[in-house]
Amino acid sequence: MATIGFIGLGNMGGPMAINLAKAGHSVKAFDLSQDAIQKVVAAGGQAATSAVDAAQNVEFVVSMLPAGKHVESIFVTGEQPLFDVVADGTLIIDSSTIDAETAKRVAATGAERGISFIDAPVSGGVGAATAGTLAFMVGGSEALFEKAKPILECMGKNIFRAGDNGAGQVAKCCNNMLLAILMTGTAEALNMGVKNGLDPAVLSEIMKQSSGSNWALQVYNPFPGVMEGVPSSNDYQGGFQVDLMYKDLGLAGDVSHQSGSPTPMGSQARALFSMHKAKGNGGLDFSSVLRLYQDQ
Repeated sequence: MATIGFIGLGNMGGPMAINLAKAGHSVKAFDLSQDAIQKVVAAGGQAATSAVDAAQNVEFVVSMLPAGKHVESIFVTGEQPLFDVVADGTLIIDSSTIDAETAKRVAATGAERGISFIDAPVSGGVGAATAGTLAFMVGGSEALFEKAKPILECMGKNIFRAGDNGAGQVAKCCNNMLLAILMTGTAEALNMGVKNGLDPAVLSEIMKQSSGSNWALQVYNPFPGVMEGVPSSNDYQGGFQVDLMYKDLGLAGDVSHQSGSPTPMGSQARALFSMHKAKGNGGLDFSSVLRLYQDQ
């Protein structure tokens, strides 16, 4: 069992830290929210008094932060950068979804100082974080990937090495862009069917068993009342916020521009989420994009 510092205990990070504690690891957890820390403590973790405290005297540091600027600040440029306090041999696993260039830059800064840093963003949402069935997309050397894998396996079911530093973030961009396209397309089809008198549950089952089947239909139906235990049946509360999907589509747009990769459908999906967000829906789950069609 390992000693692990965990920084960032939001909708995703909290359940991930809890699963590490339940697996028997010694977890020092920190977040700006005391309530979030106490949930991890209740599951067998320890409360850290600060990010610095969480990063000291541990073998691994796992971070789950909102954006690239937060990752770079906490590790490199902030008032108390964690690169100044982590012990030799500590492996930093950043599971935040950020731009690939920041991930590469932070990893390179760490390497210059003998500090190991990998990017390991996740997919699967809050349900998978809670169940410990996340998919991890890792950017880092083969050796660091193998070192991180036993820790990641306590939080996820599918662990992939995408390539070197930054590759995990590129893979996450590609995945979430496709997810946004699938969700907007699914909402579009369901709305059209219902507008023409179809039962959304029946139409969903037809498409699930036909060539239109996709992840949104299978496990995350956007139409209220069709599927239990998903945000659409809880007034779109919980899950993956519109604000975060909009952010991720912006990251995908950056990758598209930098590499000269055309993404017309990704750009259209971002425009739709931008419209939905502008109507005050940023805090709702991203499947609430169905309402954008219903409002038209």
